[in-house]
Amino acid sequence: MPSPLDDLGKLILRLAVGGLMLFHGVAKVTNGIDFVARMVAQAGWPPFFAYGIYVAEVLAPALLILGILTRPAAMIIVLDMIAVVILARGDAITQLGQGGASWALEVEGFFFLGALAIACLGAGRMAVQKPGGLN
Repeated sequence: MPSPLDDLGKLILRLAVGGLMLFHGVAKVTNGIDFVARMVAQAGWPPFFAYGIYVAEVLAPALLILGILTRPAAMIIVLDMIAVVILARGDAITQLGQGGASWALEVEGFFFLGALAIACLGAGRMAVQKPGGLN
């Protein structure tokens, strides 16, 4: 039987992943995505893929925070983290952070695993969209 705190836990997880990811998106909106476009071009991917960063780091986090289309929004963040590792951070998969007490990809790992958990759990009842379906 679900605990009354289950929905609160889902909300906290959505706010953490969505809120923290939104900071990355705001930085892209403010400073542009030229560096992302260069990485996408160097990988041989279609140039329009660079603009997906706005969907993955602005729109999807906003949807998570609100609890609208939560599962698809979470999966967009999961795919974004896969792309980030492929394009920019693949060399760090087996490395420790500078101090040696953390994984070099702990931020990407947090977003990947947190978003994956949200995709599995859904938004819960503390969401704008009613539970069920893609929420």
